[in-house]
Amino acid sequence: MVACALLGLTVRASAQTRDEFHFLGEINKASAVMLVEQGIVPRGLGGRIATGIATVLADGARPGASRPGDYLDFEQLLITVGGPDMTRVHSGRSRQDIKGTVRRLFLRDDLLLAFERLADVRATVLATAAAHRDAIVPAYTYGVQAQPTSFGHYWGAYASALARTGDRYREAWARVNQSALGSAALGTSSFPVNRPRLAELLGFDGNIVNSFDANQLAPLDIGLDVGSAATSGALTIGMLAADITAQYTHVRPWLTLSGTDVTGTSSIMPQKRNPTALVALREQASTIVGMAATYALQSHNVPSGMEDYKSSLPSQVLKASAGLFGAAVALIEAISFDQRRALAEVNAEYSTTTELADTLQRVADVPFRVGHHFASELVNYGRSHALAPAAIPYAEAVRIYGESARRFQQTPATLPLTESEFRRSLTPENMIAAAQGLGGPQPAEVARMLTEERARLESDRAWLAARRDALRRADTRRESAFRALSAQP
Repeated sequence: MVACALLGLTVRASAQTRDEFHFLGEINKASAVMLVEQGIVPRGLGGRIATGIATVLADGARPGASRPGDYLDFEQLLITVGGPDMTRVHSGRSRQDIKGTVRRLFLRDDLLLAFERLADVRATVLATAAAHRDAIVPAYTYGVQAQPTSFGHYWGAYASALARTGDRYREAWARVNQSALGSAALGTSSFPVNRPRLAELLGFDGNIVNSFDANQLAPLDIGLDVGSAATSGALTIGMLAADITAQYTHVRPWLTLSGTDVTGTSSIMPQKRNPTALVALREQASTIVGMAATYALQSHNVPSGMEDYKSSLPSQVLKASAGLFGAAVALIEAISFDQRRALAEVNAEYSTTTELADTLQRVADVPFRVGHHFASELVNYGRSHALAPAAIPYAEAVRIYGESARRFQQTPATLPLTESEFRRSLTPENMIAAAQGLGGPQPAEVARMLTEERARLESDRAWLAARRDALRRADTRRESAFRALSAQP
Protein backbone atom coordinates (compact mmCIF):
# COMPACT_ATOMS: atom_id res chain seq x y z
CA MET A 1 0.00 0.00 0.00
CA VAL A 2 1.37 3.39 -1.01
CA ALA A 3 0.28 6.30 1.20
CA CYS A 4 -0.34 9.55 -0.64
CA ALA A 5 -0.01 12.64 1.54
CA LEU A 6 -2.51 14.59 -0.55
CA LEU A 7 -5.26 15.47 1.90
CA GLY A 8 -4.88 12.15 3.66
CA LEU A 9 -5.91 10.04 0.67
CA THR A 10 -4.55 6.51 0.71
CA VAL A 11 -4.03 4.90 -2.69
CA ARG A 12 -3.72 1.13 -2.81
CA ALA A 13 -1.07 -0.14 -5.18
CA SER A 14 -1.38 -3.37 -7.10
CA ALA A 15 0.51 -6.43 -5.93
CA GLN A 16 3.17 -5.59 -8.51
CA THR A 17 4.90 -2.23 -8.10
CA ARG A 18 4.26 -0.18 -11.22
CA ASP A 19 7.42 1.91 -11.15
CA GLU A 20 9.92 2.79 -13.90
CA PHE A 21 11.62 -0.59 -13.49
CA HIS A 22 8.32 -2.39 -13.99
CA PHE A 23 7.49 -0.46 -17.14
CA LEU A 24 10.98 -0.95 -18.57
CA GLY A 25 10.40 -4.65 -18.14
CA GLU A 26 7.07 -4.54 -19.98
CA ILE A 27 8.57 -2.49 -22.80
CA ASN A 28 11.40 -5.01 -23.14
CA LYS A 29 8.91 -7.88 -23.22
CA ALA A 30 7.01 -6.22 -26.05
CA SER A 31 10.22 -5.42 -27.92
CA ALA A 32 11.54 -8.97 -27.62
CA VAL A 33 8.30 -10.42 -29.03
CA MET A 34 8.18 -7.94 -31.92
CA LEU A 35 11.87 -8.32 -32.82
CA VAL A 36 11.51 -12.09 -33.20
CA GLU A 37 8.28 -11.75 -35.16
CA GLN A 38 9.98 -9.32 -37.54
CA GLY A 39 13.06 -11.50 -37.93
CA ILE A 40 15.32 -8.79 -36.57
CA VAL A 41 16.45 -11.17 -33.82
CA PRO A 42 16.66 -14.96 -34.43
CA ARG A 43 14.08 -16.98 -32.52
CA GLY A 44 16.66 -18.88 -30.46
CA LEU A 45 18.39 -15.67 -29.38
CA GLY A 46 15.00 -14.12 -28.74
CA GLY A 47 14.26 -16.92 -26.31
CA ARG A 48 17.51 -16.30 -24.46
CA ILE A 49 16.78 -12.56 -24.36
CA ALA A 50 13.34 -13.30 -22.94
CA THR A 51 14.87 -15.52 -20.28
CA GLY A 52 17.30 -12.75 -19.38
CA ILE A 53 14.49 -10.20 -19.08
CA ALA A 54 12.50 -12.57 -16.88
CA THR A 55 15.54 -13.14 -14.66
CA VAL A 56 16.20 -9.42 -14.21
CA LEU A 57 12.54 -8.81 -13.35
CA ALA A 58 12.48 -11.68 -10.86
CA ASP A 59 15.66 -10.40 -9.22
CA GLY A 60 14.16 -6.92 -8.99
CA ALA A 61 11.06 -8.29 -7.25
CA ARG A 62 13.09 -9.54 -4.26
CA PRO A 63 12.85 -7.50 -1.05
CA GLY A 64 15.40 -4.71 -1.00
CA ALA A 65 16.56 -5.38 -4.56
CA SER A 66 17.66 -2.56 -6.84
CA ARG A 67 15.00 -1.48 -9.34
CA PRO A 68 16.73 1.00 -11.66
CA GLY A 69 14.57 3.36 -13.70
CA ASP A 70 17.23 4.38 -16.23
CA TYR A 71 17.36 2.12 -19.27
CA LEU A 72 21.16 1.94 -19.39
CA ASP A 73 21.21 0.67 -15.80
CA PHE A 74 18.49 -1.85 -16.64
CA GLU A 75 20.46 -2.92 -19.71
CA GLN A 76 23.56 -3.52 -17.58
CA LEU A 77 21.54 -5.98 -15.49
CA LEU A 78 20.61 -7.79 -18.72
CA ILE A 79 24.26 -7.95 -19.75
CA THR A 80 25.17 -9.33 -16.32
CA VAL A 81 22.73 -12.24 -16.62
CA GLY A 82 23.10 -12.97 -20.34
CA GLY A 83 26.03 -11.19 -21.91
CA PRO A 84 26.18 -8.49 -24.59
CA ASP A 85 23.77 -10.30 -26.91
CA MET A 86 21.02 -9.20 -24.51
CA THR A 87 21.43 -5.66 -25.84
CA ARG A 88 19.94 -6.73 -29.19
CA VAL A 89 16.55 -6.14 -27.56
CA HIS A 90 17.40 -2.46 -28.00
CA SER A 91 17.45 -2.75 -31.80
CA GLY A 92 15.67 0.21 -33.37
CA ARG A 93 15.09 1.96 -30.04
CA SER A 94 16.52 4.85 -28.05
CA ARG A 95 16.24 5.99 -24.48
CA GLN A 96 14.21 8.83 -26.01
CA ASP A 97 11.29 6.69 -27.17
CA ILE A 98 11.61 4.40 -24.15
CA LYS A 99 11.37 7.32 -21.72
CA GLY A 100 8.49 8.83 -23.70
CA THR A 101 6.64 5.52 -23.58
CA VAL A 102 7.26 5.07 -19.85
CA ARG A 103 5.81 8.54 -19.22
CA ARG A 104 2.70 7.61 -21.17
CA LEU A 105 2.32 4.33 -19.28
CA PHE A 106 2.41 6.30 -16.02
CA LEU A 107 0.00 8.89 -17.40
CA ARG A 108 -2.43 6.13 -18.37
CA ASP A 109 -2.55 4.75 -14.84
CA ASP A 110 -2.76 8.19 -13.25
CA LEU A 111 -5.43 9.45 -15.62
CA LEU A 112 -7.68 6.43 -15.08
CA LEU A 113 -7.32 6.70 -11.29
CA ALA A 114 -8.16 10.42 -11.35
CA PHE A 115 -11.13 9.68 -13.63
CA GLU A 116 -12.36 7.02 -11.19
CA ARG A 117 -12.11 9.41 -8.24
CA LEU A 118 -13.87 12.09 -10.29
CA ALA A 119 -16.72 9.65 -10.92
CA ASP A 120 -16.95 9.12 -7.15
CA VAL A 121 -17.31 12.89 -6.61
CA ARG A 122 -20.00 13.09 -9.27
CA ALA A 123 -21.93 10.25 -7.64
CA THR A 124 -21.70 11.97 -4.25
CA VAL A 125 -22.87 15.28 -5.71
CA LEU A 126 -25.85 13.59 -7.38
CA ALA A 127 -26.77 11.80 -4.15
CA THR A 128 -26.63 15.13 -2.30
CA ALA A 129 -28.84 16.73 -4.96
CA ALA A 130 -31.39 13.95 -4.63
CA ALA A 131 -31.48 14.04 -0.81
CA HIS A 132 -33.33 17.40 -0.71
CA ARG A 133 -34.03 17.88 -4.40
CA ASP A 134 -36.91 20.38 -4.12
CA ALA A 135 -35.74 22.28 -1.04
CA ILE A 136 -35.53 26.03 -1.67
CA VAL A 137 -32.17 27.75 -1.24
CA PRO A 138 -30.82 31.22 -2.02
CA ALA A 139 -28.47 31.63 -4.95
CA TYR A 140 -25.97 34.49 -5.24
CA THR A 141 -24.34 36.65 -7.88
CA TYR A 142 -21.69 39.25 -7.01
CA GLY A 143 -21.88 37.72 -3.54
CA VAL A 144 -25.43 39.08 -3.17
CA GLN A 145 -28.59 37.00 -2.93
CA ALA A 146 -29.97 37.03 -6.48
CA GLN A 147 -32.79 34.52 -6.92
CA PRO A 148 -34.08 31.44 -5.17
CA THR A 149 -33.39 28.04 -6.65
CA SER A 150 -33.67 24.47 -5.47
CA PHE A 151 -31.07 22.34 -3.74
CA GLY A 152 -31.30 19.84 -6.58
CA HIS A 153 -30.79 22.58 -9.17
CA TYR A 154 -27.73 23.91 -7.34
CA TRP A 155 -26.00 20.56 -6.92
CA GLY A 156 -27.07 19.47 -10.40
CA ALA A 157 -25.07 22.39 -11.77
CA TYR A 158 -21.93 21.06 -10.08
CA ALA A 159 -22.70 17.57 -11.39
CA SER A 160 -22.89 18.99 -14.90
CA ALA A 161 -19.64 20.94 -14.53
CA LEU A 162 -17.80 17.89 -13.20
CA ALA A 163 -19.21 15.80 -16.05
CA ARG A 164 -17.54 18.23 -18.47
CA THR A 165 -14.29 17.66 -16.60
CA GLY A 166 -14.87 13.96 -17.24
CA ASP A 167 -15.27 14.74 -20.93
CA ARG A 168 -11.90 16.49 -20.88
CA TYR A 169 -10.25 13.47 -19.24
CA ARG A 170 -11.72 11.19 -21.90
CA GLU A 171 -10.53 13.50 -24.66
CA ALA A 172 -7.06 13.59 -23.10
CA TRP A 173 -7.03 9.78 -22.91
CA ALA A 174 -7.45 9.53 -26.69
CA ARG A 175 -4.13 11.36 -27.06
CA VAL A 176 -2.36 9.91 -24.01
CA ASN A 177 -2.90 6.33 -25.15
CA GLN A 178 -0.76 6.64 -28.28
CA SER A 179 2.63 4.97 -28.53
CA ALA A 180 6.02 6.52 -29.22
CA LEU A 181 7.92 3.22 -28.98
CA GLY A 182 10.01 2.30 -31.99
CA SER A 183 10.43 5.88 -33.18
CA ALA A 184 13.95 5.77 -31.69
CA ALA A 185 15.55 9.15 -31.00
CA LEU A 186 13.50 10.97 -33.64
CA GLY A 187 14.12 9.40 -37.06
CA THR A 188 13.40 5.66 -36.52
CA SER A 189 16.18 3.31 -37.66
CA SER A 190 17.21 0.93 -40.45
CA PHE A 191 15.60 -1.99 -38.62
CA PRO A 192 12.09 -2.98 -39.82
CA VAL A 193 10.54 -2.22 -36.42
CA ASN A 194 6.80 -2.90 -36.35
CA ARG A 195 5.56 0.08 -34.34
CA PRO A 196 1.85 -0.84 -34.57
CA ARG A 197 2.66 -4.26 -33.09
CA LEU A 198 4.56 -2.64 -30.20
CA ALA A 199 1.59 -0.37 -29.57
CA GLU A 200 -0.79 -3.34 -29.60
CA LEU A 201 1.37 -5.37 -27.20
CA LEU A 202 1.46 -2.47 -24.71
CA GLY A 203 -2.26 -1.73 -24.93
CA PHE A 204 -1.99 1.55 -26.82
CA ASP A 205 -4.79 2.50 -29.18
CA GLY A 206 -2.35 3.58 -31.88
CA ASN A 207 0.89 5.37 -32.66
CA ILE A 208 2.04 8.96 -32.81
CA VAL A 209 2.95 8.44 -36.44
CA ASN A 210 5.60 11.07 -37.17
CA SER A 211 8.71 9.87 -35.36
CA PHE A 212 10.02 13.40 -34.74
CA ASP A 213 6.65 14.39 -33.29
CA ALA A 214 6.50 11.23 -31.17
CA ASN A 215 9.47 12.14 -29.00
CA GLN A 216 10.16 15.82 -29.53
CA LEU A 217 6.76 17.54 -29.82
CA ALA A 218 3.99 15.30 -28.50
CA PRO A 219 5.35 15.18 -24.91
CA LEU A 220 4.62 18.91 -24.66
CA ASP A 221 1.00 18.93 -25.72
CA ILE A 222 0.04 15.77 -23.84
CA GLY A 223 1.24 17.44 -20.64
CA LEU A 224 -0.93 20.43 -21.46
CA ASP A 225 -3.88 18.12 -22.20
CA VAL A 226 -3.86 16.44 -18.81
CA GLY A 227 -2.99 19.69 -17.06
CA SER A 228 -6.01 21.39 -18.63
CA ALA A 229 -8.35 18.57 -17.61
CA ALA A 230 -6.97 18.57 -14.07
CA THR A 231 -7.26 22.35 -13.86
CA SER A 232 -10.91 22.17 -14.88
CA GLY A 233 -11.71 19.77 -12.05
CA ALA A 234 -9.65 21.68 -9.51
CA LEU A 235 -11.31 25.00 -10.32
CA THR A 236 -14.78 23.48 -9.99
CA ILE A 237 -13.97 21.83 -6.65
CA GLY A 238 -12.33 25.06 -5.50
CA MET A 239 -15.47 27.02 -6.38
CA LEU A 240 -17.61 24.58 -4.41
CA ALA A 241 -15.29 24.96 -1.43
CA ALA A 242 -15.50 28.75 -1.72
CA ASP A 243 -19.31 28.57 -1.83
CA ILE A 244 -19.45 26.65 1.41
CA THR A 245 -16.72 28.72 3.04
CA ALA A 246 -18.76 31.87 2.37
CA GLN A 247 -21.56 30.40 4.51
CA TYR A 248 -19.29 30.63 7.55
CA THR A 249 -19.46 34.43 7.42
CA HIS A 250 -23.19 34.19 8.28
CA VAL A 251 -24.37 34.15 11.86
CA ARG A 252 -26.82 31.43 10.92
CA PRO A 253 -25.48 29.56 7.88
CA TRP A 254 -27.64 26.99 6.12
CA LEU A 255 -24.78 24.90 4.71
CA THR A 256 -22.01 23.82 7.09
CA LEU A 257 -19.75 20.88 7.91
CA SER A 258 -20.38 18.49 10.76
CA GLY A 259 -17.84 16.21 12.41
CA THR A 260 -14.53 16.66 14.16
CA ASP A 261 -12.62 15.18 11.23
CA VAL A 262 -13.64 18.09 8.95
CA THR A 263 -13.74 20.96 11.46
CA GLY A 264 -11.29 22.32 14.02
CA THR A 265 -11.43 24.39 17.17
CA SER A 266 -9.62 27.53 18.22
CA SER A 267 -6.97 27.48 20.93
CA ILE A 268 -8.39 30.67 22.44
CA MET A 269 -11.96 31.19 21.15
CA PRO A 270 -14.26 28.43 22.44
CA GLN A 271 -17.17 29.28 20.15
CA LYS A 272 -15.30 28.69 16.89
CA ARG A 273 -15.78 25.67 14.64
CA ASN A 274 -13.27 26.24 11.88
CA PRO A 275 -13.96 24.58 8.49
CA THR A 276 -10.43 23.20 8.26
CA ALA A 277 -11.30 20.58 5.64
CA LEU A 278 -12.64 23.31 3.36
CA VAL A 279 -9.44 25.29 3.69
CA ALA A 280 -7.36 22.19 2.94
CA LEU A 281 -9.52 21.29 -0.05
CA ARG A 282 -9.30 24.77 -1.55
CA GLU A 283 -5.53 24.83 -0.94
CA GLN A 284 -5.09 21.51 -2.74
CA ALA A 285 -7.23 22.71 -5.64
CA SER A 286 -5.08 25.83 -5.91
CA THR A 287 -1.91 23.72 -5.79
CA ILE A 288 -3.12 21.64 -8.74
CA VAL A 289 -3.88 24.77 -10.76
CA GLY A 290 -0.41 26.05 -9.87
CA MET A 291 1.29 22.78 -10.85
CA ALA A 292 -0.45 22.74 -14.22
CA ALA A 293 0.49 26.38 -14.83
CA THR A 294 4.06 25.63 -13.78
CA TYR A 295 4.27 22.91 -16.43
CA ALA A 296 3.09 25.33 -19.10
CA LEU A 297 5.58 27.97 -17.96
CA GLN A 298 8.56 25.61 -17.78
CA SER A 299 7.68 24.34 -21.27
CA HIS A 300 7.35 27.79 -22.80
CA ASN A 301 9.82 28.89 -25.45
CA VAL A 302 11.86 25.67 -25.17
CA PRO A 303 13.46 24.24 -28.32
CA SER A 304 12.30 20.78 -29.33
CA GLY A 305 14.38 17.95 -27.95
CA MET A 306 15.02 19.47 -24.53
CA GLU A 307 14.03 17.84 -21.26
CA ASP A 308 12.11 20.78 -19.76
CA TYR A 309 8.73 19.65 -21.07
CA LYS A 310 9.40 15.94 -20.63
CA SER A 311 9.04 16.02 -16.86
CA SER A 312 6.91 13.91 -14.57
CA LEU A 313 4.88 16.96 -13.52
CA PRO A 314 1.79 15.99 -15.57
CA SER A 315 1.63 12.66 -13.73
CA GLN A 316 2.05 14.47 -10.41
CA VAL A 317 -0.85 16.74 -11.36
CA LEU A 318 -3.06 13.71 -12.04
CA LYS A 319 -2.04 12.04 -8.77
CA ALA A 320 -2.85 15.24 -6.91
CA SER A 321 -6.22 15.37 -8.68
CA ALA A 322 -7.06 11.86 -7.51
CA GLY A 323 -6.29 13.01 -3.97
CA LEU A 324 -8.40 16.13 -4.37
CA PHE A 325 -11.41 14.19 -5.63
CA GLY A 326 -11.10 11.64 -2.83
CA ALA A 327 -11.04 14.42 -0.23
CA ALA A 328 -13.99 16.17 -1.91
CA VAL A 329 -16.14 13.04 -1.50
CA ALA A 330 -15.46 12.95 2.25
CA LEU A 331 -16.16 16.66 2.60
CA ILE A 332 -19.45 16.62 0.67
CA GLU A 333 -20.63 13.66 2.73
CA ALA A 334 -19.96 15.73 5.87
CA ILE A 335 -22.15 18.64 4.76
CA SER A 336 -25.03 19.57 7.03
CA PHE A 337 -27.97 21.23 5.26
CA ASP A 338 -30.55 23.29 7.19
CA GLN A 339 -33.55 23.42 4.87
CA ARG A 340 -35.66 25.69 7.08
CA ARG A 341 -32.80 28.14 7.56
CA ALA A 342 -32.23 28.31 3.78
CA LEU A 343 -35.90 29.08 3.15
CA ALA A 344 -35.92 31.69 5.91
CA GLU A 345 -32.98 33.46 4.28
CA VAL A 346 -34.81 33.56 0.95
CA ASN A 347 -38.00 34.86 2.57
CA ALA A 348 -36.07 37.59 4.38
CA GLU A 349 -34.76 39.04 1.11
CA TYR A 350 -36.24 40.33 -2.14
CA SER A 351 -34.81 37.81 -4.59
CA THR A 352 -38.28 36.86 -5.87
CA THR A 353 -39.06 40.31 -7.29
CA THR A 354 -37.90 39.25 -10.75
CA GLU A 355 -40.95 37.00 -10.84
CA LEU A 356 -43.16 39.92 -9.75
CA ALA A 357 -42.07 41.83 -12.87
CA ASP A 358 -42.49 38.70 -15.01
CA THR A 359 -45.97 38.11 -13.60
CA LEU A 360 -47.07 41.64 -14.46
CA GLN A 361 -45.96 41.18 -18.07
CA ARG A 362 -47.30 37.65 -18.41
CA VAL A 363 -50.66 38.18 -16.68
CA ALA A 364 -51.45 41.85 -17.33
CA ASP A 365 -49.29 42.74 -20.37
CA VAL A 366 -47.33 45.33 -18.39
CA PRO A 367 -44.02 46.11 -20.18
CA PHE A 368 -41.15 44.46 -18.37
CA ARG A 369 -39.25 47.70 -17.65
CA VAL A 370 -42.34 49.19 -16.02
CA GLY A 371 -42.75 46.08 -13.87
CA HIS A 372 -39.03 46.02 -13.12
CA HIS A 373 -39.06 49.65 -11.98
CA PHE A 374 -42.09 49.00 -9.77
CA ALA A 375 -40.43 45.94 -8.23
CA SER A 376 -37.21 47.89 -7.60
CA GLU A 377 -39.12 50.71 -5.89
CA LEU A 378 -41.00 48.11 -3.84
CA VAL A 379 -37.63 46.76 -2.65
CA ASN A 380 -36.46 50.25 -1.71
CA TYR A 381 -39.63 50.80 0.33
CA GLY A 382 -39.43 47.42 2.05
CA ARG A 383 -35.78 47.74 3.01
CA SER A 384 -36.15 51.30 4.25
CA HIS A 385 -38.97 50.15 6.52
CA ALA A 386 -37.20 46.93 7.61
CA LEU A 387 -39.95 44.79 6.11
CA ALA A 388 -39.69 41.35 4.59
CA PRO A 389 -41.50 40.99 1.22
CA ALA A 390 -44.46 39.22 2.81
CA ALA A 391 -44.96 42.10 5.26
CA ILE A 392 -45.31 44.94 2.72
CA PRO A 393 -48.83 46.36 2.95
CA TYR A 394 -50.81 45.78 -0.22
CA ALA A 395 -51.95 49.41 -0.17
CA GLU A 396 -48.32 50.55 -0.36
CA ALA A 397 -47.74 48.22 -3.30
CA VAL A 398 -50.73 49.78 -5.09
CA ARG A 399 -49.36 53.28 -4.43
CA ILE A 400 -45.86 52.45 -5.61
CA TYR A 401 -47.17 50.79 -8.77
CA GLY A 402 -49.23 53.88 -9.60
CA GLU A 403 -46.18 56.11 -9.29
CA SER A 404 -44.10 53.77 -11.45
CA ALA A 405 -46.77 53.50 -14.14
CA ARG A 406 -47.20 57.27 -14.35
CA ARG A 407 -43.46 57.73 -14.71
CA PHE A 408 -43.56 55.58 -17.85
CA GLN A 409 -46.94 57.04 -18.91
CA GLN A 410 -48.38 53.54 -18.60
CA THR A 411 -52.18 53.34 -18.34
CA PRO A 412 -54.09 52.34 -16.42
CA ALA A 413 -51.94 53.20 -13.41
CA THR A 414 -53.68 50.70 -11.16
CA LEU A 415 -51.83 47.60 -9.95
CA PRO A 416 -53.39 44.83 -12.08
CA LEU A 417 -52.90 42.12 -9.43
CA THR A 418 -55.20 41.21 -6.58
CA GLU A 419 -53.65 41.06 -3.15
CA SER A 420 -53.50 37.25 -3.29
CA GLU A 421 -51.89 37.35 -6.75
CA PHE A 422 -49.42 39.96 -5.55
CA ARG A 423 -48.46 37.94 -2.48
CA ARG A 424 -48.16 34.69 -4.42
CA SER A 425 -45.88 36.29 -7.02
CA LEU A 426 -43.39 37.12 -4.25
CA THR A 427 -43.12 33.59 -2.85
CA PRO A 428 -40.09 31.46 -3.76
CA GLU A 429 -42.32 28.40 -4.15
CA ASN A 430 -44.28 30.19 -6.88
CA MET A 431 -41.17 31.53 -8.60
CA ILE A 432 -39.56 28.10 -8.86
CA ALA A 433 -42.77 26.36 -9.91
CA ALA A 434 -43.44 29.05 -12.55
CA ALA A 435 -40.03 28.61 -14.18
CA GLN A 436 -40.17 27.22 -17.69
CA GLY A 437 -37.70 26.19 -20.32
CA LEU A 438 -34.62 24.05 -20.59
CA GLY A 439 -32.44 23.81 -17.51
CA GLY A 440 -34.62 25.73 -15.08
CA PRO A 441 -35.20 25.01 -11.38
CA GLN A 442 -38.78 23.73 -11.83
CA PRO A 443 -39.05 20.29 -10.15
CA ALA A 444 -39.80 18.29 -13.29
CA GLU A 445 -36.85 19.82 -15.15
CA VAL A 446 -34.48 19.28 -12.24
CA ALA A 447 -35.59 15.65 -12.01
CA ARG A 448 -34.98 15.23 -15.75
CA MET A 449 -31.51 16.80 -15.56
CA LEU A 450 -30.45 14.68 -12.58
CA THR A 451 -31.60 11.55 -14.40
CA GLU A 452 -29.55 12.62 -17.41
CA GLU A 453 -26.48 13.27 -15.25
CA ARG A 454 -26.80 9.83 -13.65
CA ALA A 455 -26.88 8.31 -17.13
CA ARG A 456 -23.77 10.29 -18.11
CA LEU A 457 -22.03 9.05 -14.99
CA GLU A 458 -22.91 5.44 -15.71
CA SER A 459 -21.69 5.86 -19.28
CA ASP A 460 -18.37 7.23 -18.01
CA ARG A 461 -18.00 4.39 -15.53
CA ALA A 462 -18.65 1.92 -18.33
CA TRP A 463 -16.00 3.70 -20.41
CA LEU A 464 -13.55 3.43 -17.52
CA ALA A 465 -14.26 -0.27 -17.07
CA ALA A 466 -13.79 -0.84 -20.80
CA ARG A 467 -10.44 0.97 -20.84
CA ARG A 468 -9.15 -1.02 -17.88
CA ASP A 469 -10.42 -4.25 -19.39
CA ALA A 470 -8.65 -3.45 -22.67
CA LEU A 471 -5.38 -2.84 -20.80
CA ARG A 472 -5.77 -6.08 -18.85
CA ARG A 473 -6.35 -8.01 -22.07
CA ALA A 474 -3.27 -6.39 -23.63
CA ASP A 475 -1.25 -7.40 -20.55
CA THR A 476 -2.48 -10.97 -20.90
CA ARG A 477 -1.66 -11.15 -24.62
CA ARG A 478 1.78 -9.62 -24.11
CA GLU A 479 2.60 -11.98 -21.25
CA SER A 480 1.38 -14.98 -23.25
CA ALA A 481 3.51 -14.04 -26.26
CA PHE A 482 6.52 -13.34 -24.04
CA ARG A 483 6.24 -16.65 -22.20
CA ALA A 484 5.94 -18.51 -25.48
CA LEU A 485 9.12 -16.77 -26.63
CA SER A 486 11.04 -17.55 -23.43
CA ALA A 487 10.03 -21.21 -23.77
CA GLN A 488 11.84 -21.47 -27.11
CA PRO A 489 14.89 -23.74 -27.07
